[in-house]
Amino acid sequence: MNLIGLSRRRFLGAGSGIAAATALVGFGAGQASAVTGTWSDPESTNGWRLLEKAPGFVIEGSGRVVSLAEGDAATILLYVARRFHYEIDSLRAGDVHGWTVDRKVTEPYESNYLSGSAIAIRPVWYPVGAKGNLYPNELIVIRDILAELDGVVAWGGDFKKPKESHFEIVLKPGHPRLKGVARKISGTTNDGAGTIDAFDPIRRNAARAFERRTS
Repeated sequence: MNLIGLSRRRFLGAGSGIAAATALVGFGAGQASAVTGTWSDPESTNGWRLLEKAPGFVIEGSGRVVSLAEGDAATILLYVARRFHYEIDSLRAGDVHGWTVDRKVTEPYESNYLSGSAIAIRPVWYPVGAKGNLYPNELIVIRDILAELDGVVAWGGDFKKPKESHFEIVLKPGHPRLKGVARKISGTTNDGAGTIDAFDPIRRNAARAFERRTS
């Protein structure tokens, strides 16, 4: 059964009582000029070194390519994009932005693109400062992703200055939990499209419990 269709049907019966969490994520010690909005720190706000170049990776099932830091960051962020593609909406050309050399930032957390440790999925649709742009069924999928990744990834929709297109690695390179989550999901990428049901009651309960712990 197509999970997108399944999600839409379940959404119709889900009601409007599903709300996004309001957890705040700290920005770290990075510096952005208040005048120019240009990032000047050699590290992004999540503690990753800025990159002069980054390889491109294909997002499974979509044919879209995004540039990311090699290793655990790429494994985890590609998984986020893959699930968005299969469970929320098909990714189109230009939908996913990753590593960049453009040091202009609107918010400090956007510096994480410079280190290849964050992605933006449809940033034109979901820009900085805009909130409430996702349907309740889409939020269910996002909450399930965050819970499955055990807090290794933060979602910009939870930030004080939100950006619902933004997903970032929150742990520094080499952190044991980062490596553990990357190993856990690396075996799921070839299981086929639509094999995860974020609306399964067990997964819903786990996502709610995770949200309560981290909010």
